[in-house]
Order: sequence, then C-alpha cells, then structure tokens
Amino acid sequence: MAIVEMVMPKMGESIMEGTVLSWLKSEGEEIEADESVLEVATDKVDTEVPATHGGVLKEILVQEGDVVPVGAPIAKIETEAAAETSEAPVETPAEPAATPVAVNGKAAESVTETASSSNGHAVLEQPAGDRFYSPLVMNIARQESIPMAELERVPGTGREGRVTKKDILAYVKNRPAGGAAPSPAPSQAPTAAPKAAPTERAPQPMPVSVSGQDEIIEMDRMRKMIAERMVDSKRISPHVTSFVEADVTEIVYWRNRVKQSFKEREGEPITFTPIFMEAVVNAMKDYPMMNIQVDGDKIIKKKDINIGMAVALPSGNLIVPVIHNADQYNLVGLTKKVNDLARRARENKLTPDDLQGGTYTISNVGSFGNVMGTPIIMQPQVGILALGAVTKKPAVIETPAGDAIAIRHKMFLSHSYDHRVVDGSLGGMFVRRVADYLERFDLNREV
Repeated sequence: MAIVEMVMPKMGESIMEGTVLSWLKSEGEEIEADESVLEVATDKVDTEVPATHGGVLKEILVQEGDVVPVGAPIAKIETEAAAETSEAPVETPAEPAATPVAVNGKAAESVTETASSSNGHAVLEQPAGDRFYSPLVMNIARQESIPMAELERVPGTGREGRVTKKDILAYVKNRPAGGAAPSPAPSQAPTAAPKAAPTERAPQPMPVSVSGQDEIIEMDRMRKMIAERMVDSKRISPHVTSFVEADVTEIVYWRNRVKQSFKEREGEPITFTPIFMEAVVNAMKDYPMMNIQVDGDKIIKKKDINIGMAVALPSGNLIVPVIHNADQYNLVGLTKKVNDLARRARENKLTPDDLQGGTYTISNVGSFGNVMGTPIIMQPQVGILALGAVTKKPAVIETPAGDAIAIRHKMFLSHSYDHRVVDGSLGGMFVRRVADYLERFDLNREV
C-alpha cells in the first residue's frame, strides 16, 4: 500500500485557486482513477475534479467552502501500487509575507504599506483596485455589508496580495466602526481647520415588504456572481449604446436555401449566429481599437480576436463561452464552434479555458423575441453587441425603375461600449460597419 497526495489541479491559465463546493466521495470509499471526487468553483465555472489515482479515499484535507490554491494538497489516496510513492511531490510556491499589489496596472510598493484604523487594525493606505477576490471572500464581504471601496483596503496575505478567508475574517473581527475610511495622500498638507471626511458607506437597498403569500427564493451561486459582475461593470464603465437597423434579407434567403444541404453534409445546423459573428470579426479587423482592454490609464490593444457569445442555460442563468482566434475560422468552422460551445454550456461541460480570454462579446436577444437591447459590457472588454430579432417590415428600396416598397427582413444591432476609451464616432462606425457586412452578404456564396 502507498499513500498518494491528490492536489488541486490547474483549471485555467489565469486561475490560481478554487472553492470546494462539495465532496462527491466520502473518506474510506473506493474510487477509480479519473472518477469525479469533488466539485470545485472558480470565478469562471463550476467543474468536477477527477481522482488522480485509483484506490481508497483515505483522508479529505479540505472542507466544503475552503478556498484552495492550485497545487495544494486536497486529499490522500491509498493505492496498491508501491511505485506510486516514487512520484515527485508537487511544489507549491511559498506565500510571500507581503506581496506588492497591482493598482491601476502598476506594481506599487506603497500599496503594501498599511495604516492603522481607529481601533489599531491595519488597513492599506491606498486601495488595491485591480485585486482578484475569490467567491468566498466576496460572499463574506457581502454578508458583513463591506462595500468594495472598503474591501480594497483590507490587507491580503495570499498570492499577489490576495485577501484570504483568514484575512477577511480577521478584518471583520477587528473592523472599525463605519469601515476603513480613505487616508489622505502623504503629499496633501492639512488645512488650518480640517473637516472630518465622511465615511464611505455602501448604498442601502430599499426595504422590501414580504407577506405570508410571497415566495422567497435564495439566489444560487451563479446568479450571485452574475449580479456582482453586472453591478461592477456599470460602476467601472460609463455605458453608451448606439443602434443600427440592418437589412438581412439576403442572409435569410441564403440560409433557407443551404440549411438542409449543410445539415446533411456537416451533421449539424447552421444558424444566424455564426454569420453575424463573422461580420463582427470583419468589422473588428477594420476597427482594431474596438479590440482593446483598459488597465488603469493604459489601453491594451489585443492581438487575438476572441469573441464571447452569451448562452442562456436551462436554469435561466447566462454564461459566456469564448471562441478564441475567431478570425482564423471560416463560416463552417465558426458554425461548428458555436454549436459545440452552446451544447456544452447547456450540458454544464464547459472548462474554465472556454470562459476566459474574451476580447468582445455578442448577445442574441432576438432569440427571446426582443427587437433590441442595451447589454452590459463584460469586463475588462470595452464593447458588447446585442442582436435583435429578425422581423419582416415594409421598406423603401431602390430599383432600376425607381424607389419601391417591399417586404424586407430587418433587425436592430445594439452596441454598448465603454465611453472612457470608445467615443461615439468609433462606437457608431463599428456597429454601422457590422451592418454593412450583413447587408452586403453574397446570396450566391458557397459554403
């Protein structure tokens, strides 16, 4: 017999930790290699973690709700193969005592400097604006009514200055009345008669009246995460939305003509989504400053065009898988990627890598019968396009014999963009260019 340590696996390029949701196996239970033994949540997706070895689950080292860094031991498995003990242990980097935190894209040593609050508890002198917070830490902060401005001043002892469960609980225990008030910059000289700075408080929601006939529904973890990210996006980005109506009659006729032969040849349907996505990719090539992200006072111009697409799950929640390097696919390739991601999203089989790295997002609100919308940007992207329903309308068209009224298939494109870095001219020209590509679609195109 040999004891082998099972460690938290790496579940994505930028994911450094996961929250244990539930153990699917109990101590003393026999397990097989690659059999799912626990469910882990990251800030991207929930996923099941398979056993690295077959044998008996000897000891569970972490409990449900624990946030575990990648590479840390989570369980011990008793195996029959003695050779298993010769495996080299996974090295986990030691946690630094004080790691500089990136603020506004700059590693500032001053961020790690702390000041004492009114009760002697240490807080950061400057907020750590770009720091990552695990779902567990965010839940504790929400339960304790700690606003984001205050959470950003809590010292973290985790990797890259992250706040751990121990850090947030210690802060709550010694939290000053009213929270941590912002400290003035060292260069500011006090005035002759300084006034006490008002304490920043979280906005208080309006009281809700509940009667005996009302049903109270607890938000699930994904809905809480969606709510949190939507509020953060509106706080971070000043949203502006431009609307364009596009004539997609040629696309409708073309798809009706080829959809049956396409399904017989490729074994799957062709929808409007990959056609619209192709137009977005082409417009992105024409206006590369829409394919950017913001890091403090810097603009990051992305080389890869990675298009996210919002997918409605059976639970009613939304998830946004990403087609990486979408500009490298033809229409058939985009169709297969769209169908694959949509299917795996509904079957809860997406991986963390499927959900990260997006540089622009589209959302098909037309699938719900909506003609237009004002979508919220997926941070740190700067734009998102809502695709409205395709409807028949009477329209004036130009013919060799003059203007005429005809029935046309039309749709609205709603483009929300971050007005910090995308002005109305760029945001408007981009969505107009998407419409141009749709309206110029070749009715005789081969696929």
